[in-house]
Amino acid sequence: MRIAILVEGATEKAFEPILRDFLKSRLQQQMPKLQFLPDDGRIPKEEKLRRKVENLLTGRDAFNAVIALTDVYTGTNDFQDAADAKAKMKMWVGNNPNFYPHTAQYDFEAWLLPYWPTIQKLAGHNKSAPRGLPEQVNHNKPPSYHIKEIFELGKKRSYSKTRDAAKILKNNNLMDAVNLCPELKEFLNTILSLCEIDLIP
Repeated sequence: MRIAILVEGATEKAFEPILRDFLKSRLQQQMPKLQFLPDDGRIPKEEKLRRKVENLLTGRDAFNAVIALTDVYTGTNDFQDAADAKAKMKMWVGNNPNFYPHTAQYDFEAWLLPYWPTIQKLAGHNKSAPRGLPEQVNHNKPPSYHIKEIFELGKKRSYSKTRDAAKILKNNNLMDAVNLCPELKEFLNTILSLCEIDLIP
């Protein structure tokens, strides 16, 4: 099983080894070949996305499936929420059974918020976590802004997606985020389903 995962960039690349370790613990010998394909800051739109997906699914080195993982918050007003983002990507690509649109609502850092004590330790500040479920911290001040803020208060430097996201995830249990983040669970279950393994309930 070969799966291409279209991602926006640096933060999602930091997530790759964590995802691989999580999947290996569940899939063992049935581990798929995953290839993360980062774009320059955001997933392509419309015709560009359709062409990219079709190219990945055809030819000698074709993948069995393509997963697109976008943020809802892209700095534009393209998407209202996770459901809207997934519906638009599906519409842009067309009726392709091997394409699976997924999203982090409102940005990837929502999946880091369950590890706030780790974030506090790394940032060197005790600012409290944003209220509510991680994926409901929204457009007005998306999760990445909260993390950036605590780093600037503590370390007096900004949050670095590549350096700090990996550190936040490294020694934590991904299931802690899965249990609070339905979009993350859905993304992981798509991979498990493609590998014909029991889904996360």
